[in-house]
Amino acid sequence: MSKHLKRIAEALERLAPAPLAAPDFGAANAFVWHTEPDRLEAVTKVSRIDISLLVGINRSRDTLLENTLQFAKGLPANNALLWGARGMGKSSVVKAVHAEVLRQGHGLKIVELQREDLPSVTRLMNHLRGSGHRFVLFCDDLSFSHDDQHYKSLKAVLDGGIEGRPDNVIFYATSNRRHLMPRDMIENERSSSINPSEATEEKVSLSDRFGLWLGFHPCSQDEYLAMIRGYCTEYGVDVSDEELRAGAIEWQATRGARSGRVAWQFFTDLAGKKGVAL
Repeated sequence: MSKHLKRIAEALERLAPAPLAAPDFGAANAFVWHTEPDRLEAVTKVSRIDISLLVGINRSRDTLLENTLQFAKGLPANNALLWGARGMGKSSVVKAVHAEVLRQGHGLKIVELQREDLPSVTRLMNHLRGSGHRFVLFCDDLSFSHDDQHYKSLKAVLDGGIEGRPDNVIFYATSNRRHLMPRDMIENERSSSINPSEATEEKVSLSDRFGLWLGFHPCSQDEYLAMIRGYCTEYGVDVSDEELRAGAIEWQATRGARSGRVAWQFFTDLAGKKGVAL
């Protein structure tokens, strides 16, 4: 009989797991949110680069830093949507700004949330609310496809429902799409609806709920080369301007693209050839 009761208890535990214990926010400055079961895992070493190495996105970098500093100081600040070209440092600038705010002596935590876990965001915010710390809630590569209902959960972060968004939480998201959904999805719904102006208003207006829009656009060749030179200087890779330029341009030609990500990939290859550990 006891075996059956134990199995029943274990089954109930899986269906309705015990609430998450109060997280130890003093363990780290960065966390990742997981579900099934709910938990916040501390990240002791964040993968990021120094803010000074982010070249070609100065305006977006400085705007986000100013907004984040305001928030860390307890002043009004906006949720931010970083949108635009792939590989231009959208997620890198969020992590670099967080590190810079810490370097300036302000207490600030960052919590990464996966798009698939958006339905659990209300539970997450309940743990962050009133904790005595300030949090940047970060969702990388946020977008919505056809028949995707996750966007409704995003409103809990941006608007907060009847309780409102916690004063100690701000939301930063990156996306390749300005309106967080495919253009053909918007056009299809507009063309097939009885009232086109209302058909996609609920979904398109999601991006309007971000007070700060920061656009990231493809870099020029000079910016691309400056990125690589900055990495070489930072990591002590000795290479002439002629060798760097020739190799970098050939590398971008083989990739068919020019971006911050491509610059880092070329630099990684160059550092390896020069025998420099990163």
